[in-house]
Amino acid sequence: MSTELRPNFWKKYSLDQLSNTEWEALCDGCGLCCLVKLEDEETAEVAYTKVSCKLLDCKTARCSDYANRQEQVPDCIQLTPERLQTITWLPPSCAYRRLSEGKNLPSWHYLNTGSRQSVIKAKKSAAGRCISETEVDEEQIEDYVVRWVR
Repeated sequence: MSTELRPNFWKKYSLDQLSNTEWEALCDGCGLCCLVKLEDEETAEVAYTKVSCKLLDCKTARCSDYANRQEQVPDCIQLTPERLQTITWLPPSCAYRRLSEGKNLPSWHYLNTGSRQSVIKAKKSAAGRCISETEVDEEQIEDYVVRWVR
């Protein structure tokens, strides 16, 4: 972990008190926010698909060009403490969502375990379970809805 991270910062500070480095460190690298989601217009229920953004490396669930992602994918959302209040589709396991709801980081989060592989071992990652949007016909997206995002 970076020396720029205050010890147990996620337990001691609110999300809006975090440095940019600490904010970024909260991301567990699951890649679930990079999956295509379908929203039911009547119920507002969100269904995740296993179809990923073209920049997501489906083997590792990491963005292949994180620094330039918004230039390559204009609708990529930069998550901020303010936006977190209006985004309803983050998975329940998401550290940002959990902390904003007053919950702890999950036991498998790398800030607790010291290993970036923990998210994959806990089966909370898209790693090895997604397919790039470049390989899917947009009209068949509904065929790729999954139930493993919880």
